[in-house]
Amino acid sequence: MAETAEKMETAKTEAERIEELEKRLAALERQMPEDRLTLGVISGDLDKVMAAFIIALGARVYDTEVDMFFTFWGTSAMRDPVKRVQKKPIDRMFGMMLPTGTGKLPLSSMQMAGMGPKMMKKVMKDHGVASLEDLMVQAADQGVRIHVCTMTMDVMGLQKDEMIDYPHLDYVGVGNFVDMMSRSRNAFFL
Repeated sequence: MAETAEKMETAKTEAERIEELEKRLAALERQMPEDRLTLGVISGDLDKVMAAFIIALGARVYDTEVDMFFTFWGTSAMRDPVKRVQKKPIDRMFGMMLPTGTGKLPLSSMQMAGMGPKMMKKVMKDHGVASLEDLMVQAADQGVRIHVCTMTMDVMGLQKDEMIDYPHLDYVGVGNFVDMMSRSRNAFFL
């Protein structure tokens, strides 16, 4: 009898240990990062914004979810060069200093009095490299999500009505970006 009671107690103890291990495993799994890439796009330089989209599309090839957070000078790439909105004088002045859209982005190096981006675009076209605009269309088709920083928009006097039409674009604060990064397997800044 004592032996049977001891076996039952041992079995109960093993079952409790298994249950505890399953709970711990579930807690660890909840903490594991998702198969997601988060890119912080701070620069408004043509070559860096292109690199961000190339990396994003490369990740999508491997079925990795991609979030791109555009902040500070990176928001220039999200401005539509055709859209016009009414602004306060200080916001209008800031807007005149910022590039309007992808076609006006400078290079990070070899600017050469404005000729650098034109030369780079020609060389890329000659080599069959997709333009930034084409990369953005591909990214939209592949479900890459773009998030524009609301604080940056406020500081730089930007408005939602002057941003590009992109199917997966929204406006978030830095807290949302930090949350995205914390859930991502990889995060980079460009």
